[in-house]
Amino acid sequence: MDFGLVLQTDPPASAVVGLMRRAERNGFRYGWTFDSAVLWQEPFVIYSRILEHTTELIVGPMVTNPGTRTWEVTASTFATLNEMYGNRTVCGIGRGDSAMRVAGRAPNTLARLGEAIDVIRELAEGREALVDGKPLRLPWVKDGKLPVWMAAYGPKALAMAGERADGFILQLADPYLTETMVNAVRTAASDAGRDPDSVTICVAAPAYVGDDLGHARDQCRWFGGMVGNHVADLVSRYGEHSDLVPDALTTYIKQREGYDYSHHGRAGNPSTDFVPDDIVDRFCLLGPAEAHIEKLKTLRALGVDQFALYNMHDAKERTIDTYGSEIIPALAD
Repeated sequence: MDFGLVLQTDPPASAVVGLMRRAERNGFRYGWTFDSAVLWQEPFVIYSRILEHTTELIVGPMVTNPGTRTWEVTASTFATLNEMYGNRTVCGIGRGDSAMRVAGRAPNTLARLGEAIDVIRELAEGREALVDGKPLRLPWVKDGKLPVWMAAYGPKALAMAGERADGFILQLADPYLTETMVNAVRTAASDAGRDPDSVTICVAAPAYVGDDLGHARDQCRWFGGMVGNHVADLVSRYGEHSDLVPDALTTYIKQREGYDYSHHGRAGNPSTDFVPDDIVDRFCLLGPAEAHIEKLKTLRALGVDQFALYNMHDAKERTIDTYGSEIIPALAD
């Protein structure tokens, strides 16, 4: 199992770079960041510094979207980083939550997202693609490689991930939901004539190592609110109890009343009081190192290839170091 570290690009950018360097020293292979231009600093600028100050770490957004940048700009940015540092990027992409909504726009449609996945990959790898009906190619790209991983929850998005993406990002660590959604992605891949095992499976969730479970929950409750934004979209589309969306994902948002993006992804987010303890326990990894190892082994048995650790709490360095000393070695192949 691979491990990734997920950070927000809060200033100073040097602190983000420092944590990513620490992560690589502790055995993490991926460095991910949020991508929301209004709420945080521009991640692609920071990726360049991370790549310069690490040797093998693969970096990318968790996640970008097709609406805040034109597709040729996104592809060119990835291709430039790859040319400079040797194909060490990955493109995590989704419909867009905070990045679009904070800017006053709705998330992108799935149709637009699916088209963007193909176009960005083609351009970044040096091939021709149609952008707004015009054929484009980046003539300077040589031997470029850009895996595109899609974030998804709903049935249509899961199917698209299996049909078109190189990887699937699931932003929660509940074993039941993981099994359900991984099976949906792999079934869609098989139905599309693809090798289901060729789709990399990445589970992303907060992790907090320690014996004080109440404190750990309070530090990670924000995540239920973040996931709740996507769940609310699903409920509005499919209804509260639908055969297409598991109740295990949707029922907890009944008490949700709006959401303030100024606290997005942060411990103590006042918009997440509706998130019950059992959701925090199911969606996150909490408790002593042994509990993390046990849950990660369960996820690995369900086909998860990477665990990406959201590190937005008051124990960033300790979590990275404990994963490096105790947890990552226990999951080594």
